[in-house]
Amino acid sequence: MVDQAGENKPLDVALFITCLTDQFYPRVGVAVTKILEQLGCRVHFPKAQTCCGQPFMNNGYPDQAKELAKRMVEIFEPFDYVVSPSGSCCAMVRDQYPHLLGDDPAWEPGLRRLMLRTYEFIEFLDKVLHVDLSKYSLPAPRTITYHYTCHLRALGIRDQAVKMLRQVGNVEFKPMEKTDQCCGFGGTFAVKYPAISGAIVEDKIQCISETKASTTICNDAGCTMNISGMCNRHGVDTKVTHMAEVLAEAMGIRIDQW
Repeated sequence: MVDQAGENKPLDVALFITCLTDQFYPRVGVAVTKILEQLGCRVHFPKAQTCCGQPFMNNGYPDQAKELAKRMVEIFEPFDYVVSPSGSCCAMVRDQYPHLLGDDPAWEPGLRRLMLRTYEFIEFLDKVLHVDLSKYSLPAPRTITYHYTCHLRALGIRDQAVKMLRQVGNVEFKPMEKTDQCCGFGGTFAVKYPAISGAIVEDKIQCISETKASTTICNDAGCTMNISGMCNRHGVDTKVTHMAEVLAEAMGIRIDQW
């Protein structure tokens, strides 16, 4: 970004960590932060952030979800951009918040600003930073496949991560069959309909297994938990991880030191 004096100004980016990433995959948050910093952003972590309200919304409690949506607007609206490592929570802000706050004149202006500034991590690298990863390389050759999560596809994000992967040295990309198929997680769907969810994820890990990829990238924490758990139970030898962790390794960024 260029300020009024014509000088380059770092983008002020707020990290929206999301509940599952914060609790189960904190390394992803560290990786996202350090990557953005290395790419010239000034990253902030608003400590007052909480859940975006997606579980309430999915389970038929819009009034409770609305209060969390208001909190999100209050906390994140002041920043240049909001970046999240989770496609589903990003979709909650951009797709569901208009149903909660769009008709409220007190909140609609802030909501619109938040929606326009909220990006999923890979989407932000692609659309805002326009990154070129061709100068980076993994330490050793690796076979990698990619799971296209439902919420990312709903946001119109499909091949951006794959295109970036193909730029990185020492990556042999292995396309997966049935890329448009859900992994079966679906938030509380997996709890309410475990048999159906289990059948869907078993089909998904079969597709992963057929790629023989040593690494499977999944950019939604819930999907990662579902897929990695079933891979472990069925002996599918692949490491399910977030794109940010792979990119951090290629960029020489240590994420084991917080």
